Amino acid sequence: MAKKDQVINEVTLLAAAFVRWGLGLFILGLIMGYAPLVHYLQRVVEGPFGTPLENLTLWLGCPLAVQIGALGMIVIGAVFGLFPADELEAETRDYTALWLCIGGLIAIAFVGYAGYFVLNTLSRSLPGTEPARETIWLYALSFSAAAYLIGVALAYVSIMQITSYKAKP
Repeated sequence: MAKKDQVINEVTLLAAAFVRWGLGLFILGLIMGYAPLVHYLQRVVEGPFGTPLENLTLWLGCPLAVQIGALGMIVIGAVFGLFPADELEAETRDYTALWLCIGGLIAIAFVGYAGYFVLNTLSRSLPGTEPARETIWLYALSFSAAAYLIGVALAYVSIMQITSYKAKP
């Protein structure tokens, strides 16, 4: 808890936002991970004559990608939290990094999770077009991951700029 007379500046709030969103998205990844497990167990119960497990590794990768990305956001928030907040100001680049990370992970969760169900539904109704749909799905996941990666890169640039020590002549 902050003292009543202590002022919290925008770098501290930015660090808290990274940690708060990171924890929330980590929990989202945990929740998302239960559906593939139930799906897998259902296929095991059906026995060897059940339908094959297509795309299971990609589907299982989406919750793990969200969790790993969320842990990255928590680390970025912790690093921002270690800086002397009274001497720094958050820049537009820092907020852009935060929202790119959030948007990228939410897009991975949405495309990877909901997209899987949509693809399975379309596979049953429109047989023969699976490769094109899977390619589109993978491109959408790639763009989502790229947004997150750009956000992390922007945060890294800010951290490197803050921590760079230059020898004074």
